[in-house]
Amino acid sequence: MGGLMRENTATETYSVSLSVASDLEFVELAEAVTATLARLTGFDEETAMWISMAVREAVINAIKHGNKEDRQKRVEIQYAFNRDGLSIRVMDQGSGFDLSQVPNPLDPENLLKPTGRGIFYMKAFMDEVEIHSSPGEGTIVRLRKKMRPRSP
Repeated sequence: MGGLMRENTATETYSVSLSVASDLEFVELAEAVTATLARLTGFDEETAMWISMAVREAVINAIKHGNKEDRQKRVEIQYAFNRDGLSIRVMDQGSGFDLSQVPNPLDPENLLKPTGRGIFYMKAFMDEVEIHSSPGEGTIVRLRKKMRPRSP
């Protein structure tokens, strides 16, 4: 149980930013930072793992689909956390996309495909997921996990 928020009764919000090149070698770093911050916020190990998996999916999408693995382009990850939970923004410098054109991973023709479930997983693992993108602009993925009241 612990974490940075354990004794924090105020609503002070802490923030951390991470900026990485568009190279898949940085995915593990983003996962590790996310898991650490989730634990500092007060989430248990399992929840911290699910949060880091959601960020993993967002970062992979930003690197592969947004920035097309162009190492000159950055992926920015911003964290804000307090006793109420953890908010994360993942931003790429890509050309954007039309969210309505993303295939449904649960459609029968997509079930056996090895990719295409990133957004689905993010929505399954997090309390809130917002994706802002349009052709010609980068993409911003906002993820939020709320802290649940603990049982006495």
